[in-house]
Amino acid sequence: MEELISLGGTEIRVSPLGLGTWQWGDRMVWGYGTTHTDSDLHDALQVSLEAGVNFLDTAEVYGRGRSERLLGAYLQEAREQSETSRPVVATKFMPFPYRLRKGALLSALRASLDRLRLERIDLYQIHWPLPPVPIEIWADALAGVVEGGLARSVGVSNYSPAQMSRAHAVLSRRGIALATNQVEYHLLNRRVERNGLMGLCQALGISLIAYSPLAKGLLTAKYGPESPPPGLRGRLTRRARLRAIQPLVNLMRSIGRDHSDKSPAQVALNWVMSKGAIPIPGAKNGRQARENGSAMGWRLTASEVAALDLESAKLS
Repeated sequence: MEELISLGGTEIRVSPLGLGTWQWGDRMVWGYGTTHTDSDLHDALQVSLEAGVNFLDTAEVYGRGRSERLLGAYLQEAREQSETSRPVVATKFMPFPYRLRKGALLSALRASLDRLRLERIDLYQIHWPLPPVPIEIWADALAGVVEGGLARSVGVSNYSPAQMSRAHAVLSRRGIALATNQVEYHLLNRRVERNGLMGLCQALGISLIAYSPLAKGLLTAKYGPESPPPGLRGRLTRRARLRAIQPLVNLMRSIGRDHSDKSPAQVALNWVMSKGAIPIPGAKNGRQARENGSAMGWRLTASEVAALDLESAKLS
């Protein structure tokens, strides 16, 4: 089992790989209720915890609150059955345009805590830097929930380098660390390496959390030009794109064989960890959670990372 790592500049310790719960309750993109059930999600959490995953990420908008409710119920059950330490739980506030007052963040957090059956959240994040409320107002509100004891740490999501710097400045003046920035990052999307975000996170001691680290399934090797992803994901993915990524998938297969037959998905997740980011892949069932967990406990070599960098640069 891998050692826990620090979440940003905080004392919070998390597994180097987490569990994302966007699929929990989402019907439009992920087919909740059709491709997976509540029982499947219960298994996904249980297997994840058994694999050493202690970092769980959700959001108030996932399944319109259902993701938080399911996670809260399952975690309460786990607490009642075991004396093991509680996992680190993160959720997010969506700054909808109709949320115009700073107090909206506090109200939303209280509602999330109620759904999660928690008294305090470990990590509370701003989901998107949406107008019209300035970034500084929401950052100030984040500081307030830390000072009020409702959040152990705070972060942002989908913030550019400039936006993250603005939030960091506000929190720093209050003596509070900006712990994280959660962004899309994987072998098919390496924008954060090019736009300076990853370097800035490292300089400021901010953990970069990588959502969709498997590119919504494209890096699992399950899909190809003749077998696109189901539902909305398939409609948004061009066959030419699926054809173009096959050399990368083949390289991941080859590298995986040199690491006790790891799957392409496990190689893709390990690549993210090798870059110093924390991937939070989703899991619809225990099988997927078990595969995700097996991306920990080993590391790609520097030459393998370089080879993946080279091949993925043709696509990202």
